[in-house]
Amino acid sequence: MAMATEYTPDAPPRADVDALQGPSVIEFGTNWCGYCKAAQPLIAQAFNDHADVRHLKIEDGSGRPLGRSFRVKLWPTLVFLDNGREVARLVRPHDVSEIRDAFALIGQASST
Repeated sequence: MAMATEYTPDAPPRADVDALQGPSVIEFGTNWCGYCKAAQPLIAQAFNDHADVRHLKIEDGSGRPLGRSFRVKLWPTLVFLDNGREVARLVRPHDVSEIRDAFALIGQASST
């Protein structure tokens, strides 16, 4: 699965996100956000090792229901999901290792 390059304004309903099967990452941000742009090389590098993980890149902002349901306050925010359940969250990641550490948590919750 290729990593998305642009944030989409088309967000799925929360019920659809909660029903996702397998590993997923929702990345909340905007295409004009400087922090989001700065984090893209780190996120892309981490996704190189996890091409099988679903990546939803969702445009966020005031009044956007999906971001509000996850209580997103700063961008980018990455929410790591395992079968629709949040297992990790990163806000404004500064290092690829912290993203890789969060990827490692996907699958652990369901195997314990």
